[in-house]
Amino acid sequence: MDSVKASEPAPCAEKLLRAAPPHELVATTARLLADRVGAREVTLLVADYGLSVLQPVTHLPHTGEPVPASDGPAGRAFTTQVPVVEVTDDPVTDLVHLPITVRGDRLGVLSVRLPTGGTDPATVLQIADVATALAHEIAAAGRDTDLYLQARRTRRLTLAAEMQWQLLPGRGYARREYSLGAHLEPAYAIGGDNFDWSSDADHLTVTMTDGMGQGIDASLLTTLAVGALRNARRANIGLADQACLADQAVFAQYGGKAYASTLLLRFDLDTGIVQAVDAGSPQLFRQRGGSIERIELEAQLPLGMLEETLYEEQTFQVEPGDRLFAVSKGVHGARSEKGAPFGEQALRQTITAAAAMPPHEAARAVVSGLVEHFGSRDLAADAAVICLDWRGRPAADR
Repeated sequence: MDSVKASEPAPCAEKLLRAAPPHELVATTARLLADRVGAREVTLLVADYGLSVLQPVTHLPHTGEPVPASDGPAGRAFTTQVPVVEVTDDPVTDLVHLPITVRGDRLGVLSVRLPTGGTDPATVLQIADVATALAHEIAAAGRDTDLYLQARRTRRLTLAAEMQWQLLPGRGYARREYSLGAHLEPAYAIGGDNFDWSSDADHLTVTMTDGMGQGIDASLLTTLAVGALRNARRANIGLADQACLADQAVFAQYGGKAYASTLLLRFDLDTGIVQAVDAGSPQLFRQRGGSIERIELEAQLPLGMLEETLYEEQTFQVEPGDRLFAVSKGVHGARSEKGAPFGEQALRQTITAAAAMPPHEAARAVVSGLVEHFGSRDLAADAAVICLDWRGRPAADR
């Protein structure tokens, strides 16, 4: 019997992590990597809501000393989404930092201390497989523990921001036809701005919503609008009718006294044809080659402004290599403390400067440009950006 047991393969990482209580995922990962690759220390760092720092996850008080999210070895692993090996002052160990990501949604970094010489490609690949399994378990753990959500905070969220972050699908998503990233500011006090997406075998639906007002009032309005849009979408209703039903829901609740500006997009993965409904203030830009153009859509009424508004779809085409930016009014309509508008020219310059960045970093760069223009992270209005890189579907797979 003992010889039979000795010949049995070690349990896979996914199985071990699935069996662990949500709050013990890091400890389980540390034991697993100690057994398999001789890891001396394992640290999980999660990105904060503003994507400015990576914070270690501990049990009490749920985080340790943060490190920059865009600088240093761990920050490079987070921004580039590739493993980074750090040679330390310790002569007997090295550190390897691996991105923790779920289908394009960047959660943080796993830092693993190994004996010197233990960062060979085969070992790093083995750790990367464990990091991927850990990422999926962390994404699921938010249903059962607050540990990882608490670790993301450099300060307390407002109640409105708490509601908005729980409403979001994530901050990124990727598959072979496209990849997208999104960013929100002020991250700890966001009120009415929201982005949402959903994909199936042949389509991608993306929405950006800006609920009127500020704080909890804006958050409640946006929650209703997004919930109504999702309800209609999940009933397999067309894009224009999704807007109509959401419009009715918002008007029924607010009677036209409050409304939600919304941009709805539905991408056909085979053809690149995009159906669009422009119901308010979010704007859409396309970067193709070296040129940037604003995609002019017919401006229709925001959701809930008038009773039983009828919406119409428009179409445009995206081609492989295109990059789209959707920006809320808090971006394209922002003004500095001296009253200077951010404006389309500054937005175009920021988009151009971010051309070589992946979508998640490009979206953050646009908001960073806005913050620099405004002179403070305490923006006067919510700002939301979605960046989508379109690759399209190979003809052989259609």
